[in-house]
Amino acid sequence: MAHEDDHQPPRLPRKPYEKELLRLQGELVKLQEWVRAEGTRVVVVFEGRDAAGKGSTIKRVTQYLNPRVARIVALPQPTERQRTQWYFQRYIEHFPAAGEIVLFDRSWYNRAGVEKVMGFCSKAEYHRFMHQCPIFERLLVEDGILLRKYWFSVSDDEQQRRFHSRLDDPMRRWKLSPMDLESITRWEDYSRAKDEMFVHTDIPEAPWYVVESEDKRRSRINMIAHLLSTIPYHEVQRPPLALPPRPIASACPPSHSRTERIRIAGIAANTTLMQNIMSRRKPICSLSSAVGGTISRLCGSRRRKAGSMIAASRSCASRSRASRSRASRSRRNVRGRSSSIIANWGSGILAALLLKAVRPPAKLAGRHGRRPPTSP
Repeated sequence: MAHEDDHQPPRLPRKPYEKELLRLQGELVKLQEWVRAEGTRVVVVFEGRDAAGKGSTIKRVTQYLNPRVARIVALPQPTERQRTQWYFQRYIEHFPAAGEIVLFDRSWYNRAGVEKVMGFCSKAEYHRFMHQCPIFERLLVEDGILLRKYWFSVSDDEQQRRFHSRLDDPMRRWKLSPMDLESITRWEDYSRAKDEMFVHTDIPEAPWYVVESEDKRRSRINMIAHLLSTIPYHEVQRPPLALPPRPIASACPPSHSRTERIRIAGIAANTTLMQNIMSRRKPICSLSSAVGGTISRLCGSRRRKAGSMIAASRSCASRSRASRSRASRSRRNVRGRSSSIIANWGSGILAALLLKAVRPPAKLAGRHGRRPPTSP
């Protein structure tokens, strides 16, 4: 096991780091498919110093994985009810089923670290944990779970620098807590607690692996490469996939439940104006006229133009009534046929399609001003 020291290795350049990280992430995808195909259960424990790079490493591990297969467990403080349970009980609830990978961002080892140093547990609870933890992990391994435990180590100087960077960054300030700041003054206590934890829980069935994280790039590459080397996975051959041809859309008749057919009599509609309105996706809710109804709702900047259409229809209707009174035995039926308006509420846009141009009213005077011949 490595020791925490002040030696800082040279920083890994970005280009080779990104190239190697992408290759390893591709291998993690193969591992995921193997776990799902074989029904394997994998548990990876991430422990270590505050600001040692655990969270960023977990982010790179799961970047291209299926969240339904690989999930992260980061539990908050236990509730009052959980405090009365067996200590390992709330962690067992999150263990994987067949074909799943679980990454613990902090785990049951809180009792051997922060709880012991900060006095959150009694001495009896601490010694009971040290006795039960190796037995508990042997039971997991005997049941077929692949258990891997990683400790991220960082020097006190590097930790201090990272704390300062978080304190000055409003986007990462949430990572700092009073408990993290308390760890600065209790550095030696945490070191002794870690050494004692390794003595009791570093067992052959589930050994500890220490990751030197002075350089976060190197630590991520080393951790992922080591995890892949400890699992006997292989590439799973998947059946070839081919996209089917997309069917040609057919002209389906409009649904009666969403289409309202409205008859408009005596409106000389401007077809070009209606097409302009529809091309701008202005939702038209309902149409009627003074003779056959009223325009109930108009939208956007077309309200004034629609009002002029109403006035035109009223004028046309009054002329039609005067002409019909002079020709009592001659009546011409004037009909206008409206468009079918199809409302597509699912996409939030009410699209109106003009199916047939509105027919203008027939002229009531002949070519030379004479009355048209009456029907017999």
